[in-house]
Amino acid sequence: MSVHNELPGEPAISGASLGAVLRTTLRHHGVQATAALWVVGYLVVLWLADGSLPFDRPAVAKLPFALQLAAPSITLIEIFLLMGLVFLLTRRRAVPDVTSRAPQRPTALRETLLLIGYAALGQLGGWILGPALGYRPFSFHIAGTVFGCTVAPQRGEMWTWALYNFVVFALLPYGYFRRRYTNTELNLRSSDRKGDALLIVTVVIVESVFELMAFDKTIFHLSAHQVLLGAPLTLLIFFVGTVLPTMVLIYAILLPRYLKLTGSAISAVLLGGLTYAAMHIVEGWSTFDSPRNATLSLIFVVLQYFGPGMFKSVLTLRTGNAWVHALSYHIIAPHVIVDTPLVVNLRHPAMILFDTHIPLVQFRGSISHWLNLRLAHRLRCGKRFTAYCRISRVEDREAINVCHFPNRDRIDEIEYAMCGIVKRRPRCQARTVWIA
Repeated sequence: MSVHNELPGEPAISGASLGAVLRTTLRHHGVQATAALWVVGYLVVLWLADGSLPFDRPAVAKLPFALQLAAPSITLIEIFLLMGLVFLLTRRRAVPDVTSRAPQRPTALRETLLLIGYAALGQLGGWILGPALGYRPFSFHIAGTVFGCTVAPQRGEMWTWALYNFVVFALLPYGYFRRRYTNTELNLRSSDRKGDALLIVTVVIVESVFELMAFDKTIFHLSAHQVLLGAPLTLLIFFVGTVLPTMVLIYAILLPRYLKLTGSAISAVLLGGLTYAAMHIVEGWSTFDSPRNATLSLIFVVLQYFGPGMFKSVLTLRTGNAWVHALSYHIIAPHVIVDTPLVVNLRHPAMILFDTHIPLVQFRGSISHWLNLRLAHRLRCGKRFTAYCRISRVEDREAINVCHFPNRDRIDEIEYAMCGIVKRRPRCQARTVWIA
């Protein structure tokens, strides 16, 4: 079957009905095989999980096992609805011929294989670099993205991850291919700015509503001050660390070549989803301490990211513009909507002014005149601070728990101690300071 009578990005079918597109999609052998493998994956998870999942995902850890298991399929249903919405919004526009933007098949095959090999080496480099620097392995997401994590990433960890991904998966591939192809051939230029803008706004609204319904802790649970400082920083970090690498590597370069090699837009969409999932193979919530947990982690990575990867492919093929998916279905929703609390809680000097999710420390005794504590004054060493000021206990602002997990009940080893006087201390009474 030729590419011109299939879904979802060729001029020949831009005026086809949604029913015809659905029938073509359901008859596709790749779609049928994917559905079968999806069911098999769930059966394997049910067999191995034994009623619980071993992942570090605080955002969903309290949900019933059945709901955690069903979440990827619920997300996939929402994605199918979004695909239908995108088709309806673009059915009257001239859909660009993305196939013509790829080189001839021998060149396309060579570039595809080399780029996939390069991406695999880049992933391997992230798995080595992160632990070598004392961090967790780097993937397309930093630990804590979307689902949270028990131990929040350090500021150095997040910036190193972002810069590594940007250089390896965005800057270098773009620099190489830009010398040989135009931005139009790389799906980086819009052919219908008004139509693209309408699509971006619509998808952002729909997906944001879904994210807000699915997650408890989002940007709207922060104060206005936190949002003002945290949202731009979140946008910058995730735009550099995951949005640009995803857009350039997969949807600007690989996707047109998938379409050229397969001759099928549906196959290209499936391969785009699979590639997107593969680039998240080591997530912050994954665990590989046993064959069982490793298998569950790998299966759930595919279940979690295959659908979003397909939808990004559909957006790119229907518009011929990779920026559409980056702006509508990546940077705002989910990252700014869901991940701003993660960035707010970074151990970062800029975050000291925030007033939630910060443990309280009480200490007794006098402070020498040379230690003039002011708001946002950074101490050189948390251990020296706690020893000098004779801290008596640590209290969680929410739970009044002396064993607050980030401190591991070892206050003398707190790193990156920041403090500021909350209120003037009456004589011979304890003083309370913020510690971030």
